[in-house]
Amino acid sequence: MRRNTLEQSVIHVIFVLIAAFCLIPFLLLVSASFTDENTIIREGYTFFPSEFSLESYRFIFEKSTDIFNAYGISVFITVVGTVVSLILMTLLAYPLSKKELPARRFFSFFVFFTMLFNGGLVPTYLIYANVFNIDNTLLALIVPGLLVSAFYVILLRTFFSVSVPGAILESAHIDGAGEFRIFMQMVLPLSLPVLATVGLFQVINYWNDWFNGLIYISDNRLYSIQVLLNTILLNVQYLLDNVDYSTRVDGDVIPTQGVRVAIAVIGSLPILIAYPFFQRFFVKGLTVGAIKG
Repeated sequence: MRRNTLEQSVIHVIFVLIAAFCLIPFLLLVSASFTDENTIIREGYTFFPSEFSLESYRFIFEKSTDIFNAYGISVFITVVGTVVSLILMTLLAYPLSKKELPARRFFSFFVFFTMLFNGGLVPTYLIYANVFNIDNTLLALIVPGLLVSAFYVILLRTFFSVSVPGAILESAHIDGAGEFRIFMQMVLPLSLPVLATVGLFQVINYWNDWFNGLIYISDNRLYSIQVLLNTILLNVQYLLDNVDYSTRVDGDVIPTQGVRVAIAVIGSLPILIAYPFFQRFFVKGLTVGAIKG
């Protein structure tokens, strides 16, 4: 009994240390974003700055009047993209998990092939921009490279074929249930753990995506928060690289170091705040999806 308690205590200490190693850098980042620019240059990053300042955030919000619009766009594409991607990947993965599906190996290989090869940036851009004409639309932030992931399709297919009991599905067929009804009323409730996991990963992918906005969006009214913050960072870097303009703009000192860390905080803080609320659904999926023996 004492040995088990000691082992549990050691495991708890290890996990507390791992959590601290993950949390401490972010706390340092937040502290630096509220530090005066001259203090950062003089003392470096500290957890307890000697001079508190909101100049970095003031600079970002004053120089970027569309930041709340960008937040709204990010929330929209994250919610819509995650829901639609889960629907499409689930509808693709479930048939692939059926051994009786005609040409099952061909379609599985077709999905797997996309993990190894792609058309490249230029052909992909030409297809989406010139053929589908989704450049400068919100679809450009949802569809390319994010809507369907081959890895997640294979993950879902494996879960459906291994973790969903075939006896339950067979009994439903005997009772006269159709394939769609079985999928909606039996397979999906039993698959909540993997759906919650894939959904959480998709939320993070959509929220952190800036590349699609950089490639397909030129209208600043359609910038997501990541694209907008990346643009601010590039502008600050440009001013920093030019000696004549690296110290002041319109008479104001540019907090170049503080702006960089403040951008990281603004970009990551909303998803960190929302994560605890999503986590309870994730944990609920682990318990509801369990099968009693």
